[in-house]
Amino acid sequence: MLTLTDHAQHAVRTLTQDPQAPESAGLRIASGTEGLELMVVAEPSPGDALIEDGGARVFVEPQAAQLLEEQTLDAQVEGDKVNFFLAAPDEMPPPDSNIM
Repeated sequence: MLTLTDHAQHAVRTLTQDPQAPESAGLRIASGTEGLELMVVAEPSPGDALIEDGGARVFVEPQAAQLLEEQTLDAQVEGDKVNFFLAAPDEMPPPDSNIM
């Protein structure tokens, strides 16, 4: 299952907790014609997997879920732009490490 870094959790929460967004809003990841498409949506589409991590809600379309199995979503915020990317496995600390 897709996991999120702390940076990705923060970015998703920032994007989806707009006062005008519904409480059920989340970031949806779907397969597109040129790779993966990410968009903020009011609710998941039928069949989407729901990932709730650190207060962030991510909806993953079934085809995208297969591609993202065992991957980690990361994010970099620069001004008012958010860039999401998949973290390289060797950049991630082991699951039982205490790195802060």
